Amino acid sequence: MLRRTLGKAVLAAPLAAPLAAPALAQGGPIEISFWHGLAQPLGGLLEEIATEFNASQPRFRVVSSFRGSYPETMVAAIAGFRSATAPHIVQMFEVGTGTMMAAGRAIKPLHELLRETGVTIPFDDYLPAVRGYYSLADGRMMAMPFNSSTAVMFYNKDAFRRAGLNPDVAPKTWAELRAAATRLKAANVEIPVTTAWPTWTQIEQMSAIHNTPLATLDNGFGGLNAELRINNPLMVRHINALMEMGREGTFRWGGRDAAGDALFANGSSGMVFASSGARARFVRELPGGIANLGVAMLPYYDDVQGAPINSIIGGAAFWAMNRGPNATRSADENRGIAEFFAYLAQTRVVANWHTATGFLPVTKAAFEQVKTTGFYTQNPGADIPIEQLLRGGGQMTGSSRGIRLGGFVEIRTAMQEEMERALQGQQTAQQAMDNSVTRGNVVLRNFERTNRG
Repeated sequence: MLRRTLGKAVLAAPLAAPLAAPALAQGGPIEISFWHGLAQPLGGLLEEIATEFNASQPRFRVVSSFRGSYPETMVAAIAGFRSATAPHIVQMFEVGTGTMMAAGRAIKPLHELLRETGVTIPFDDYLPAVRGYYSLADGRMMAMPFNSSTAVMFYNKDAFRRAGLNPDVAPKTWAELRAAATRLKAANVEIPVTTAWPTWTQIEQMSAIHNTPLATLDNGFGGLNAELRINNPLMVRHINALMEMGREGTFRWGGRDAAGDALFANGSSGMVFASSGARARFVRELPGGIANLGVAMLPYYDDVQGAPINSIIGGAAFWAMNRGPNATRSADENRGIAEFFAYLAQTRVVANWHTATGFLPVTKAAFEQVKTTGFYTQNPGADIPIEQLLRGGGQMTGSSRGIRLGGFVEIRTAMQEEMERALQGQQTAQQAMDNSVTRGNVVLRNFERTNRG
């Protein structure tokens, strides 16, 4: 759906679309419209940053507004572009990256925006996993990273104590995790292990940290003709392991998307794979609070050569948009967008956003600044996501840089459905991965036909 709506469908909008009202307010600052998809309280914190930017200078005024969920925000931006009223900036989740990059003149690439305006942003200081996700193969940036996250494992320290496990030592490998899960089950922990975002944590992140391709052509970074490759021995082995744990009673399917978070937050589950951004909720809701919350890197199979390496990111980025098919931005408007992005890159802004929300500090300087404040000492585990992203010294591979597949929202849905059927005993792990590849490749070929050339 996203491919159809934002790809060539966007570009096919009538050239006679009416021009939007000029962004230059009469006698006042130049208005920069900013549509985002963060609900409260995160949306309010984001809008506070825009307000601070406005107060920092007199020339531009960023007008931010919540437009619903990420998909809803994407649909709204598409409609805006087709009617020549697109926002100057739109926030888009990471799975929409491939689709946005194929959106032609609907977006204005960040590297182009910065070159034309002369504004500079120190992207060399950004975490490699963050920078790589939103850049072309040659390193040119396409979007402005801001609220990034990654997947980690959270565990319940009190449950560990009841099972006779050391609450300060988390399982590092899948063999250790299965042994710990067995101990938790024996201690009557209702759900020893569960997961949120099942395809992101168990397929996409699993592939990355084991340096195993999710798709050909460096997970799609190399072109539109990439094909899924998740029916490989590692993934079949892993889905089999989850199926076995399900039969043993040590793993329970937590539901689609973020549903599994609740099973950990209410104390039912001993371990959960989740977004690092879930930390704030767990601190607030988990019985025992922060003292009971353990955080660890994703476990790995220690017989896979070279594993583990860095994980990949989630979250969202900010995209500069053109106003419409036949309506351009003024040089002043583009300057305002670039100035706002440069403000977002300031170490102080990045550090404050990280500590206030739980999202990653996307720059090394911000990470180092937060370290000096003692924040990580006072909030144990809050630095685990960054350390995991930097694992391997930031030397990413084609399998750990990220995922650049068109229509990936649809592909994720297909993978989730097939994985669910396997865990319900309706098919084998091999069938689940084979079916995911077949269905996902149909999406990729449709996207390629619509967006090539």
